[in-house]
Amino acid sequence: MTNARTYGDELAVVTVTYSPGETLQRFIDTLDKATERPVRVILADNGSQDGAPQQAAQQHANVEFVPTGGNLGYGGGANRGVAALGPEYGWVVIANPDLEWGAGSLDELIAAAGRWPRGGAFGPLITEPTGEVYPSARLLPSIGRGVGHALFVKVWPGNPWSRAYRQSDSGSGERTAGWLSGSCLLMRREAFDSIDGFDPRYFMYFEDVDLGDRLGKAGWLSVYVPDAEIMHIGGASTSQVSKRMLTEHHRSAYRYLADRYPGLKWAPLRLALKLGLTARAKIQAR
Repeated sequence: MTNARTYGDELAVVTVTYSPGETLQRFIDTLDKATERPVRVILADNGSQDGAPQQAAQQHANVEFVPTGGNLGYGGGANRGVAALGPEYGWVVIANPDLEWGAGSLDELIAAAGRWPRGGAFGPLITEPTGEVYPSARLLPSIGRGVGHALFVKVWPGNPWSRAYRQSDSGSGERTAGWLSGSCLLMRREAFDSIDGFDPRYFMYFEDVDLGDRLGKAGWLSVYVPDAEIMHIGGASTSQVSKRMLTEHHRSAYRYLADRYPGLKWAPLRLALKLGLTARAKIQAR
């Protein structure tokens, strides 16, 4: 664990870029209406080839291009972006570059932080372009919920395991959750530091689940704030790599569960998980 330090009250937004295309401009343009505070934007770039992050940094005085030195994945890139900030930044938003910010959304998240002094992470309501609400605040996955969700979600979306995991019956008000979607998180930087940020072993997927679990174990809360609203547009960088994303999703799911069942006595369970997740990935790839 890192040593505790005192941070200021300034706000920064860190987004991890990898050839984000034109969605990045919408991200920056709509950020102006998300908060009345001045915001510094860090583009933690994992090796973009389209020039969009560099161009954005040239066009906006508050935007900084920070190369990470390679494709570190989402969590690794976010860690590099946060590390580029000075101690005056006590509030850090970590977000995908393919978001459109709702009016006052960041101010709503910061207001919620005042109501939850042990809140370490705060997540908004996330909608799709269709208007559908994405289930962004969930319980931590257990073996039972995880297996039930994995087996039935495609053929029986309303199954009890998926409903429990997604907290579908928890109401629409402000509440705590086991974890929040990493596509948009306001982090109390003290909390982020206390767990050394994201685990860089997760290239994509489950880095936010792992973050929520470790925050909870360190005594912090993850708080869902539906009065803050953003829209997830869907970006260019993920549109052409669906097979790799499927593989990474199952690999990360195994890593998350295997880390929580270590040692010789759990070896049969880990083997069963690996075989089951590998088979599921192959079936879905077809």
